[in-house]
Amino acid sequence: MLELYGTQITSHLLLGTARYPSPAVLAEAVKRSQTAIVTVSLRRETAGGRNGGAFFEMIRELGVHVLPNTAGCHGVSEAVLTAKMAREVFRTNWIKLEVIGNHDTLQPDVFALVEAAKILADEGFEVFPYTTDDLVVAERLLEAGCKVLMPWCAPIGTAAGPLNLSALRSMRAHFPEVPLIVDAGIGRPSHAATVMELGFDAVLLNTAVAGAGDPAVMAEAFAKAIDAGRQAFGAGMLEPRDMAVPSTPVIGKAVFA
Repeated sequence: MLELYGTQITSHLLLGTARYPSPAVLAEAVKRSQTAIVTVSLRRETAGGRNGGAFFEMIRELGVHVLPNTAGCHGVSEAVLTAKMAREVFRTNWIKLEVIGNHDTLQPDVFALVEAAKILADEGFEVFPYTTDDLVVAERLLEAGCKVLMPWCAPIGTAAGPLNLSALRSMRAHFPEVPLIVDAGIGRPSHAATVMELGFDAVLLNTAVAGAGDPAVMAEAFAKAIDAGRQAFGAGMLEPRDMAVPSTPVIGKAVFA
């Protein structure tokens, strides 16, 4: 069970809702993933005019928690305004906070991110910040009022998988009691299993599922990989060794003269 801002969540997979071939495919992917949380970009959907309302209604009918996000925002005021609009539309204090600083890598502007997080937390929002794997930035976000951290493992949409395992491992060790959700850069179920084996609490996916040949099947594959990685971490995995160790006992082995 995963607890986020006092809410008990049954799944360790969060699913994005953008770029699916059709609403029906999205709904089936949500079902097969068994996710309890989907993210929605208010700016992306309202840009479509009248279609936004129908899309939001479909999301509500999925029976999952909605985590609105500020995707596409490039400044503090823009992100804060979008968050406030999302709270009105979805009637939730949850907000996935994104403040993009680099157009090519979509890396977050961590300075603006901390500033926006402080403003929103002070106004009663429960902030899920999309951030880097920098420990100092993470500290500042917690000081700003965040109780969840969402570090990337690679740039958004690259499907490159975890590029800096040492940094992710350090983040988990440094914040043992903070829910950590890997957001951005996951491309394969094996990537998701890897970060869960490090002890992370959940994974947020979008492109890796929506862009697959069969999004529903891929969503189910990710769900199984995330569960496997989490179970492996809990079971206590064997660490790599520098020397070979025989798996078959040699004591009592027959000796031929």
